[in-house]
Amino acid sequence: MILSVLVILTTIGTALLGGLFLAFSVAVMPGLHRRPAAEAAGAMQAINRAIVNPVFGLLFAGTGLLAVATAVLAALAGSRLVVAGAVLAVLGVHAITFAVNIPLNTALDRATADDEAWERFERPWNRAHAVRTLLTVAAAVLLVV
Repeated sequence: MILSVLVILTTIGTALLGGLFLAFSVAVMPGLHRRPAAEAAGAMQAINRAIVNPVFGLLFAGTGLLAVATAVLAALAGSRLVVAGAVLAVLGVHAITFAVNIPLNTALDRATADDEAWERFERPWNRAHAVRTLLTVAAAVLLVV
């Protein structure tokens, strides 16, 4: 019973984050790419500040904690697909975000919003973001299955 509730909550959180990541991939980042680099950098700085809010914080941190608990209980229950989904959620959402995206966001935030700052930011951020989006969607699929 507890595992079932954890799987449902982890799946919902992972799917919501996957949807947010997908929206960035298909709308936000292409939209910023079409703007002058300094303008794109300034907009991304504002987005990065705006996303640090209680709703996103609860979704992001809560999903991570739920995914870890889900992975542990699923491992004890021998549910390999659930373990795989929960681990992918942690890797996709949290590991990549903390290892790559947040440091790039921080560097962009500290920079002057100019062409060079955006050029240093955009390609590596998008690469890491594409990986975390795919892993997050794969995690949600595994958790649903």
